[in-house]
Amino acid sequence: MYNLTEETADDWWEVEALYDTCFAPGREALSSYRLREGVPRVGPLSLVARDADGIVSGAVRYWPVRVGEHHALLLGPIAVHPTRQGEGLGGQLIQQSLGAARALGWTRVLLVGDAPYYQRFGFHPITTVQMPPPTNPDRILAQALKPGAWDGLEGPVTRAAPNP
Repeated sequence: MYNLTEETADDWWEVEALYDTCFAPGREALSSYRLREGVPRVGPLSLVARDADGIVSGAVRYWPVRVGEHHALLLGPIAVHPTRQGEGLGGQLIQQSLGAARALGWTRVLLVGDAPYYQRFGFHPITTVQMPPPTNPDRILAQALKPGAWDGLEGPVTRAAPNP
């Protein structure tokens, strides 16, 4: 059993340590990190999963981005500690955060990841948008949180303006 809560400033170090454990060195050099620089994450959607002992076992973050003049969410990074993988925690983080995104009025989500994993949560490849290079276009996935939200959208994904 896990307790999923909104990430707070006090969680930052533990979440970063989890990401360091789960991802290869140099993860911050990925193009998706350029879209996050100087832009606050979407707090209510960025979740931390703690086990019964209060240990961080998983986390997901979301960031605002733009496709042309349209708002979208960028899901990621998401990670589950290697000792907790295979328990469905990643799915819990995704489903709870997507539900919260819908409730807050977000209409579309993007991520860069493996289609076979994310398709079970409603994501599908999208070819009409371009992430900054060097992103493999086959790994760009999208989900419409409102029917038709991706219809007709095309172009580069860009950084959202930072909050004043």
